[in-house]
Amino acid sequence: MNEALRKDADRIISGSLQAVLPDEAVKRALQDFKPGSGKVVLVAAGKAAWQMASTAAKVLPHLDDGIVVTKYDHVKGEIPHVACYEAGHPVPDENSFAATEKALALVEGLGENDTVVFLLSGGGSALFEKPLIPGEELQDITKQLLACGADIVEMNTVRKRLSGVKGGRFALAAAPAKVFGIVLSDILGDPLDMIASGPAYPDASTCEEALEIVSRYGLKLSDQAMSLLREETPKKLDNVETQITGSVRELCKAAENECRKLGYEPVFLTDELCCEAREAGSLLASIARSHAGSGNKLAFIAGGETVVHLKGTGKGGRNQELALAAAIGIDGLDGVAVFSLGSDGTDGPTDAAGGYTDGTTVSDLKAKGMQIRSYLDNNDAYNALKAVDGLIVTGATGTNVNDVSVLLINR
Repeated sequence: MNEALRKDADRIISGSLQAVLPDEAVKRALQDFKPGSGKVVLVAAGKAAWQMASTAAKVLPHLDDGIVVTKYDHVKGEIPHVACYEAGHPVPDENSFAATEKALALVEGLGENDTVVFLLSGGGSALFEKPLIPGEELQDITKQLLACGADIVEMNTVRKRLSGVKGGRFALAAAPAKVFGIVLSDILGDPLDMIASGPAYPDASTCEEALEIVSRYGLKLSDQAMSLLREETPKKLDNVETQITGSVRELCKAAENECRKLGYEPVFLTDELCCEAREAGSLLASIARSHAGSGNKLAFIAGGETVVHLKGTGKGGRNQELALAAAIGIDGLDGVAVFSLGSDGTDGPTDAAGGYTDGTTVSDLKAKGMQIRSYLDNNDAYNALKAVDGLIVTGATGTNVNDVSVLLINR
């Protein structure tokens, strides 16, 4: 491993994540907030829910009650007047369902003078859920969507129609109370009806789109689920005001700033990366081959969300697979590295945020008797990267604004 490049990567990662924590953004969103004359309750759902709720609880004029629903190991302590629950992601579990029922009970019976402060971040589609079909079937459909390579918009178009809180239905449950939503975006283009499947925003997707997605990917749904896909979601909500507080573009800008501090000339490629993870890795490797040896110190930055078609039985996530795929194309290049990570600190069902590879990764794996292509074919990027110290482990970060991938060239 190129220790100097890995050190640079770690510095860029740390500085970028620190810059996109939601604390200041939540404070700004609440700066001019004026609740009604009644109760103020807080509901926070998503991977960044605890961090957002912790900040909101400190700056709200008063808070009567609240609930946080976030991913396992993401609660970092007690919040006054707020009950914190952890649940399953990316597949919802019984704790997801139970915590969501408590949130619905919290807003039940609120009046028009009451206010719900609704803090939403990515991951809420799994964490905040009241299934309208048996929970086991919803879990199976979620797994099918993850395995077939459907993107997040396609997944949420289907899932919101099988839910009692998605697609604007949570806002309906809270009515006539006013809902003030603060949203941390993890979806390209910041579509409010798709972030965490839009529990408090009118749904722009249609039944026809949902049915087409099921057909395209050959998903297996029960008659009950198919019937629900034909029921239209709320298209208008009168009790909601929403502010977006962060996005992947801010993450890319933060990465640019950190690269510049280390002497790299940053080149912003896109904040709408949306393709196969290994294709993105191959693209970054192609860019590396064009510029390696130029004598310039360059950093190419791409934000977005790739997908993985699960064909093997290995362990990994999209960012780990991207980095491992890039290793093939940068093999033998001196002073070149690629790293990719999820801003929330988790990548797939693993304890890693992403992966790092450089021009030595392929040879390092060979020295251990490991063939990189076999690990890619088995979707087992985690174990390949672990063997060469290529995992990026940050722990829960408190934010969630999608992924960032960076190519470093220092020669």
